[in-house]
Amino acid sequence: MTQMPSLSSFHPTFTFAPKGVPRFRKTFFSLASMLNPTEPTCENAPQIQQNYPTPLSPPLPAISKDIELTRAMSASSKSSLYKLSRSDVLYEDEWFVAVNKPQGVYCESVLASVPCFLAGDSAESKSGRLSEGTKLNLLELHLANRLDRDTSGVMVITKSHKVASKLVKAFTDHKVSKTYIALCIGPAPKWKRITIISGHGRSKFGAWRVYAASDVGRVLPGGSVVRDMVTSFEVLSVNGEGSFKEPSELQEHEENNIVVEKKAVLDADAKKNEILVRAFPRSGRTHQIRLHCQYLGISIRGDVKYEGVYEWNGKRYDGHELHAESLSFDHPVTGCPVMVQAPLPLWGTEALQSSSK
Repeated sequence: MTQMPSLSSFHPTFTFAPKGVPRFRKTFFSLASMLNPTEPTCENAPQIQQNYPTPLSPPLPAISKDIELTRAMSASSKSSLYKLSRSDVLYEDEWFVAVNKPQGVYCESVLASVPCFLAGDSAESKSGRLSEGTKLNLLELHLANRLDRDTSGVMVITKSHKVASKLVKAFTDHKVSKTYIALCIGPAPKWKRITIISGHGRSKFGAWRVYAASDVGRVLPGGSVVRDMVTSFEVLSVNGEGSFKEPSELQEHEENNIVVEKKAVLDADAKKNEILVRAFPRSGRTHQIRLHCQYLGISIRGDVKYEGVYEWNGKRYDGHELHAESLSFDHPVTGCPVMVQAPLPLWGTEALQSSSK
């Protein structure tokens, strides 16, 4: 044990002013040096480096910043003019309404347009606004699920707080089955069905990235944690060759599993094809399908954030081509099974047509 030196061993020294007045010369010593004179100070101590997980997908391409800004401005303008019509409604009862959200419209704008639709023309004033009494009866509308700005498809809006809490919990507990349709560009897959298992996360102020499956649970810069991300895919067509079939749950024996542990090895010179896939997200992570398509080397057309082509066959795309095709769940009030399905968008129908061009 290091013996602590006594305070009496530290003697202040004197200096004398010209007229002989004694003054103390300032002598400083730290408590840390008294306790252990050989211990290095905090300033000189080596810094401990935090061992953070390394993302396995690339950062956002530089081109995406300007393109995304332009798209956001266009969507703001389009959203301000959006009005829900009867043709957009896929399902409705006294507890919730399911609608087919168009591409390039914000979820909040769809929600804002629901009151006038539910109230009907009789409740609208000449200015197109609801009367105060009607508004009070519609204050409990909630978004049960959200879609990205450029993702089209099924969106559910509940009509009461109680139903909202039940349905949101069903989404959180993964008791809602979801299917998506995506048009991708890349090498023709060697698989018909596949399941990809990885980590998902982002550093503070960073983009969402794919991480190794073994990194799940590890802390990222900023304090967030890598979470699990699982998506199953099936190929519907390649260059128009194939056929559409109704969504059904994939069986485990039909799938090949890819457990992500390292960066994908992709052939940059491989022939690019138009690939229509159906995705079954098993977890509900942000940009999940877009990230997994990127990792598989078949980024979604128009998805500039995740290396999707901005221009293809002489055409420029104003958004990514991802469509929320269906939702299946138990009714939050009656308990009966409900399946809501949105029709294919135009780009999906065109992709299924035989390509002789």
